Amino acid sequence: MPSIANGFALANGVTIPCIGLGTWQVPDDNGLVNVIHNAIELGYRHIDTAHIYGNERSVGKAVRTCGLPRNELFVTSKLWNTDRGYKSALDAFNRTMDLLDIEYLDLYLMHWPAARGEAMTWQSINSGTWRAFEDIYASGRVRAIGVSNFLVHHLVPLLARAKIAPMVNQLEFHPGYMQQPTVNFCKQRGIQVTAWSPLGRGALIRHPLLTEIAAKYNVTVSQLALRWCLQHGIAALPKSLNIEHQRTNSELFHFHIAPEDMQRLDSMPQCCFSGLDPDHVTF
Repeated sequence: MPSIANGFALANGVTIPCIGLGTWQVPDDNGLVNVIHNAIELGYRHIDTAHIYGNERSVGKAVRTCGLPRNELFVTSKLWNTDRGYKSALDAFNRTMDLLDIEYLDLYLMHWPAARGEAMTWQSINSGTWRAFEDIYASGRVRAIGVSNFLVHHLVPLLARAKIAPMVNQLEFHPGYMQQPTVNFCKQRGIQVTAWSPLGRGALIRHPLLTEIAAKYNVTVSQLALRWCLQHGIAALPKSLNIEHQRTNSELFHFHIAPEDMQRLDSMPQCCFSGLDPDHVTF
């Protein structure tokens, strides 16, 4: 991959850029528009938002005013838990598109499995939601559909009823929290994994092992962690409002992590986990 605009081919042939810009907890204002414009000037082509972030309007404005043709950008948004269900999901997608005010969405995700209570109930709700996603996909208003934070036992019942398999599963993934069973399951079924919190919410920046290995390659810890994701075949969504950090995070192709160092990073004990377990979150 010569740049962060290059990426991984999804099951339907659509390419998702290997590095994108996360926008969680970034306010819906002109500051975000400027942040996105700066990132696009640096070569970013994937902008990730969600309805619950409350900033879809600014993301859409940034996309419309950045000066690039729409087809050179990749925009992701997500359906919130309270909008699950067939009709609710269709209505929520329309609201998202109204806020973004763009012709189409590149990727639409179910944000969480919301797997609380009786299994048959949440599985049925997710199945109905996914039917809505399939219909949205068939309409041509979104180029790819997927899920986020779905573990194996959430994916199995969804796949059993799906006509179209999810093309992406966005997961927390970073050194110290690999979620290997789910990642392996997705890879076996052609579901592209994308990493949220690839820097462990910034906590990995001070981790002694990553600091040691990064120094060996003369790179920053963030560059090391993102390169580690890419070498696992996983796209990543670091969030940074700082243009220099954005620049650093985009410069990942001048080094390769040796197998022995990949193994050391893979073998780290659990650390920097957000605590957001899909089976136990309260939202």
